Amino acid sequence: MKKILSLVAFALTLMSTQVVAMSASPATGYTETKYPIVLVHGFLGFDSLLGVDYWYKVVETLEKDGASVFVVTVPNASTPEIRGEVLIPQIEDILAVTGAEKVNLIGHSHGGPTTRYVASVRPDLVASVTSISGVNKGTPIADKLMELSDDSAAFDAVFGTLVNTAAQVLNVISGANYDGVNAMVAIESMTTANGDIFNAQHPGGIPATACGEGAYQANGVHYYSWAGADPTTNVLDPTDLITIAFGQFFPSGVAHDGFVGSCAAHLGMVIRDDFRMNHLDEVNQFLGLHDLTETDPLTVFRTHANRLKLTGL
Repeated sequence: MKKILSLVAFALTLMSTQVVAMSASPATGYTETKYPIVLVHGFLGFDSLLGVDYWYKVVETLEKDGASVFVVTVPNASTPEIRGEVLIPQIEDILAVTGAEKVNLIGHSHGGPTTRYVASVRPDLVASVTSISGVNKGTPIADKLMELSDDSAAFDAVFGTLVNTAAQVLNVISGANYDGVNAMVAIESMTTANGDIFNAQHPGGIPATACGEGAYQANGVHYYSWAGADPTTNVLDPTDLITIAFGQFFPSGVAHDGFVGSCAAHLGMVIRDDFRMNHLDEVNQFLGLHDLTETDPLTVFRTHANRLKLTGL
């Protein structure tokens, strides 16, 4: 009997030791990815403008549960190639500061092709690319605007002046102060034809079909995407008027978020392409106003960070 009691005591002691050892191991947070998350804005984007962040409450939401997050700026109006070349040294600086080997890139709108360019030319720096309503196969808005510009010198002069002025003003007010900002060049890069050319040169994650998924992994880089499909989401949001207006450029029956077609935004693993979100809701704008019956955009970011974590990224 004593021998049995001794064995039981020994077993309990061993179990207790294992429990202590397990509890002593560092716990990781829900969004604590292996590699830093780098957020890349879209066309006419910024990091912060007059106290309002482009990625409204996204950074603090991800950092709260363990993620290391960096917001970068690139020229707000240029080609994906130029924007990408500006992004590369910023990534190298982040890796130097953090000691990480790679980063998880998340790009919104024109930030989609921008991050894809970096993954294509410098895959050694990138663990994953996530495209949020990325202009991955162009947009009919750019097609129509460039058609009007080509057909009318007057339209080209007036519209070009307006949009370039807007880009320059945002460039200065946001403190980015990049040289060579050109909105018409940026818009031209987002046409369907130029999207096809870009995709032929940087095919990672691009679907072979009109509305399918692309390769989940290419050249060691993981690819993901999601998009909204509703230009009108909250009557209290004044910026819905913008997505409603630009949504008129889309053919009837084509799902879109007011700026980018839902299928055209596909890249790699498609998380969803039918969120009741417009192009601004996807980054939690304007000031977090969105369709109250849809998943909170911040929850989408948190869930995706956890997805990256569980994938070992």
